[in-house]
Amino acid sequence: MNGRMIARILGTVLLLLAAFLLLPLIVGLIYGENVLGFALTIALSAALGIALLLCLKPKSTEIYAREGFAAVGLVWIMMSLIGALPLVLSGDIPRYIDAVFEVTSGFTTTGASVLPNVEALSRSGQFWRIFTHWLGGMGVLVFVMAVMPLSGDRSMHIMRAEVPGPTVGKLVPRARKTAMILYLIYLGLTLAETVFLLFGGMSFYEALLHAFASAGTGGFSTRAASIGAFNSAYIEIVIGVFLILFGTNFNLYYLVLAGRTKEALKSEELHWLWGIIAVSVAAIAIGIRPIYGSIAAALRHAFFNVTTIISTTGFGTEDFTKWPGYVQTLLVCLMLIGGCAGSTGGGLKISRVILLVKTAAADMRKMVRPRSVNRVSLDGQRVSRETTSAVYTYFALYMLILLGCAFLVSFDGYDFATNFTAALSCMSNIGPGLSLIGPAGSFGIFSDFSKIVMSLTMLCGRLEIYAILILFLPSTWRKNG
Repeated sequence: MNGRMIARILGTVLLLLAAFLLLPLIVGLIYGENVLGFALTIALSAALGIALLLCLKPKSTEIYAREGFAAVGLVWIMMSLIGALPLVLSGDIPRYIDAVFEVTSGFTTTGASVLPNVEALSRSGQFWRIFTHWLGGMGVLVFVMAVMPLSGDRSMHIMRAEVPGPTVGKLVPRARKTAMILYLIYLGLTLAETVFLLFGGMSFYEALLHAFASAGTGGFSTRAASIGAFNSAYIEIVIGVFLILFGTNFNLYYLVLAGRTKEALKSEELHWLWGIIAVSVAAIAIGIRPIYGSIAAALRHAFFNVTTIISTTGFGTEDFTKWPGYVQTLLVCLMLIGGCAGSTGGGLKISRVILLVKTAAADMRKMVRPRSVNRVSLDGQRVSRETTSAVYTYFALYMLILLGCAFLVSFDGYDFATNFTAALSCMSNIGPGLSLIGPAGSFGIFSDFSKIVMSLTMLCGRLEIYAILILFLPSTWRKNG
């Protein structure tokens, strides 16, 4: 284990975190707010970063898979713990456990909140809370890779640990250039959405922050009523379309930019995404039409809620806990499925669902005809047995952690729908659930113990489990383990 190299990465991220905290500090100065909490956190983060970089210089800058996963897990825990400080010091969220939950929810792009009234926050606190979505969406270490070299091409191990999906490949030969391309696409889409929202009548401040939240598929809003506060079909359509874009594999955008549009449009996962959205919108619109009186209104609300749920964003316009039972069940299924691999969305990822379905079908055909050869393919490429086995393993771990979280939070005494969907919300990084934690509810009802459990669950969901679990394995920290 190259512990000094991990310390160097932690130090680098701490300095970067201090730099990012300058943005909400500037916002606070513009609006004449007390920014002492941000100033103190910046000083602390910078001091710790410099100390790690100067006192623990690595003899070797090599990073292997073990160091990559451990570094990512530690970085995200550290960011959540330190990123919560300005919200506590400013008085926006007085209790540290609540602030950690809120910031962890922000960085992991979950969008679950303990705040009953976000409009009471300072402008600087509100900016930081939502900006964490943008930072966490593509990944902080991917940003580090994009702007500065880490350890040669082995830094790809970091990208594999931080970018969601069954597999992560390079768009170009060098990992650093791949990270730069991803972030440029990410930034371009964010700016485009900001402009479209400005045309919808939002102020620049709100347009930018909602673009941040959409880009990270996070779901925090500047309004207590979320997107519903604007009561604008235009804004809902714009955000819904961009949620689909951010929930799509970013590799496809690279193919389009490289002039390989036909290849991008052949993506099997993309077809599944569009198909799931179309079928879900139609099914939900039929179910809620009696509530809204017209098919146009039903389609509007169905489209927005399907896109915000399958992209695991969690923006709200309506309280879907009051919709028919089968509609709520369908929305829970969409929470579990999530967006595409290589997107900023959470959940299992559509590519994994495809492989699970295809592998199960192949295994059943093998049972009927034992001598037949049943190969599983995706986008015309044969998928190795090792990959399908890894997908099954991930699914098993995913469900175990989900059920374990639901069991632990159940000691708070709430009903099954609240407990299970709270766990699903955190594991799939979605935000709202059902019953007491629906779009009109708050996670503030849970105990501190449950908030800690759910915070770890959010990290497991965002980092695809292994980067967190590896921290608890003794072999990870052995010198030659």
